[in-house]
Amino acid sequence: MTGRTQRRFAVEHVSDFRYGETAQGSLVVLRLRPREDNGQALHAFALDIDPAAAPVSFADAFGNGCHLFNIHRAHRHTLVRSRAEVTTVDPAPLPARLEPDAWEALREAASPVDNWEFMGPSRFARPSPALEAFTETRAIRRGRDPLASLLELAATLHRTFHYEPASTSVDSPIEDILETGRGVCQDYTHVMITIARSWGIPSRYVSGYLHLEGKAGEQTPAGTSHAWAEFLLPDLGWIGFDPTNDTLADHRHVRIAVGRDYADAAPTRGVVVGGGDSRLDVRVTVVEGGEPMPAYAPHRERSGLRDVTRAPLVQPAGANQ
Repeated sequence: MTGRTQRRFAVEHVSDFRYGETAQGSLVVLRLRPREDNGQALHAFALDIDPAAAPVSFADAFGNGCHLFNIHRAHRHTLVRSRAEVTTVDPAPLPARLEPDAWEALREAASPVDNWEFMGPSRFARPSPALEAFTETRAIRRGRDPLASLLELAATLHRTFHYEPASTSVDSPIEDILETGRGVCQDYTHVMITIARSWGIPSRYVSGYLHLEGKAGEQTPAGTSHAWAEFLLPDLGWIGFDPTNDTLADHRHVRIAVGRDYADAAPTRGVVVGGGDSRLDVRVTVVEGGEPMPAYAPHRERSGLRDVTRAPLVQPAGANQ
């Protein structure tokens, strides 16, 4: 690990759900536990839930550490607070170029069995006429080398798109950013994944956090979660690219969950019985060492909770009572 930057971070993620009406119950899945791979180590993790609930831990199909909890009584809000301590490290230096047969090696790695889930269209990363027009207009195409092609693609998206908080929601289709040129990290990532898959590169979505250090290209706001992509390259394994900030994933990036797209790696998903319209305010802090947690203002996100209350049954006129 000589010459590779290593850092230890304290992370806090607060999700505050508020309901327009009293909820009679709720069932929520969390993906908030940092992963322990790709050089990242988890030293501590804790969850606090209000109203009190007993979360059950499990691993999903992508190896993400998940927690499931339910609340079986009337409530008007749910507060979830996760705390973690992690060590991250810079990736090993990349070669200037890959071997001449790299594209052929990728075809073998993307067989009908291996990595198939990261090759085809998914809910938020799928081809469309808007994407075809976008790549044609900007002459985006794969080059002779997969690594160089991905680096250029990330740089092109960073130059082309304008980062604008609240211009899209976490689960907006890629057409929104392609048509307006404005979006957030999920949009940059979904576009890059869709293009890379069309080139034959296994591609996956990563949700997590970014420790802001004032480096060139950083435009992720403080107090928010983050997203980027990883691509499977011959002899290198999964390599992270962050098109939002025009950088490779490095020690600043804290990995939480991976999947085909946002739908597989969302921090919170669930259902409520009653509750009406729900609102979610989120606050994320990532600090190094013993630094105090800054008091960031929460920001609004789409709640990811669905009201499953059944509509009342209305008997048709003249029906037998």
